[in-house]
Amino acid sequence: MTLPVIGACLMIEDLETYRDWLIERQRDLELQSFHDSAVLDGDWQALVDRARALLDGHTGRLGIHGPFMGLNIGSSDPAVQAVVARRMDQALDICAALGATQMVIHSPYTPWDHANMDNFPRGRERIVECAHASIGGAVRRAADQGVTLVLENIQDVDPMERLRLVDSFGSEALQLSVDVGHSNCLHFSENAPPADYFISAAGNRLHHVHLQDTDGYADRHWALGEGTIRWPAIFRALEGLTSAPRLVLELRDKAGIPASIRLLTDLGLIEG
Repeated sequence: MTLPVIGACLMIEDLETYRDWLIERQRDLELQSFHDSAVLDGDWQALVDRARALLDGHTGRLGIHGPFMGLNIGSSDPAVQAVVARRMDQALDICAALGATQMVIHSPYTPWDHANMDNFPRGRERIVECAHASIGGAVRRAADQGVTLVLENIQDVDPMERLRLVDSFGSEALQLSVDVGHSNCLHFSENAPPADYFISAAGNRLHHVHLQDTDGYADRHWALGEGTIRWPAIFRALEGLTSAPRLVLELRDKAGIPASIRLLTDLGLIEG
């Protein structure tokens, strides 16, 4: 069995430190310097130029984290939907300038939705319709641009809701992301399934995974092994997928990358 090689989520200022590590195995990279509104409305081309210079020689798969602060793709307010659409367009401009082929966006579902979608007429359908109004244009543009949008679980309780939402678009340009730390938190707080169940539910719709550890209480983004996630279960759930999801460490303290790699290597779950 071929073991996966994992990459990381980094800011542009981290690239000098981790450039050689990325290039030695041509690891997947998710740049997280482009989601803030100040960046989107500012001179982001200078950041793109710096990133491209630092990544000279990197041929691994490149993506970005898209905008999410203050945005809800399931909002029923047309004014909010217009803002979401504009922010997605700005981020896709950045993808084009970088040569990025994937962008992470956030799920609209919350525990309140989980408990109340069936408490109102067409509650489930309305969230889907609002998401189409917010990101439908972005999904079509992404398809034309060769970018895949991946919908990350944030406060999701039922992993199948996100899958049904993605399926409703009928586009290869919208797929699923699983953040195992988020799943772990909702498992403890809302009795959601454990993180490996989220991966299994996604199946070959899974194109991206955030690897981070938590205690189940808060979104810690700790180095792997510092929390309660059962890593063998995560990687068993990934076995057999043909979608080749990008597996990237998303750690608050990037100094935890080497220890996280060592842990997974020592467990026989990845190639170092």
